[in-house]
Amino acid sequence: MGIKIGDRKDFYAGILFIFFGILAIIMSLAYYPMGSAARMGPGYFPFLTGGCLTLIGLAAVFRALRVRGESIKGWEIRPLILVLGGILAFALMIQPLGLVIASLALIVITCLGGWEFKVIEVTILYLVLTAVAVGLFIYGIGLPINVWPK
Repeated sequence: MGIKIGDRKDFYAGILFIFFGILAIIMSLAYYPMGSAARMGPGYFPFLTGGCLTLIGLAAVFRALRVRGESIKGWEIRPLILVLGGILAFALMIQPLGLVIASLALIVITCLGGWEFKVIEVTILYLVLTAVAVGLFIYGIGLPINVWPK
């Protein structure tokens, strides 16, 4: 018998918010001086942001546990591996093959992690995201990334 939750997405999103919120709080306390409300130090904003993230996460988890629903199922390994594999492929391909081909690998591999793979939708997604990435990162802010293979 598992924990009954109303919305698995809210539950998992809440857990992620709590994780990143606590991580931000710990890092702000460990690496930056806090200061005071009158003279805020560099750790003040990350600390407050982490606190807000943690509170939002707790609210999402509490809400998901209050509502009756289906039990939490185990992890799906295929989407996890394919999404991480897509990110890894992008990281390994961006330098030698350029942004256009690395983006193709990223989008195709991660889309294979879903349960529906529609070629037309993936093609449109690839074309739009790649055009935005090239326009924004290469021409917009001038990052020194190859668009095509060297």
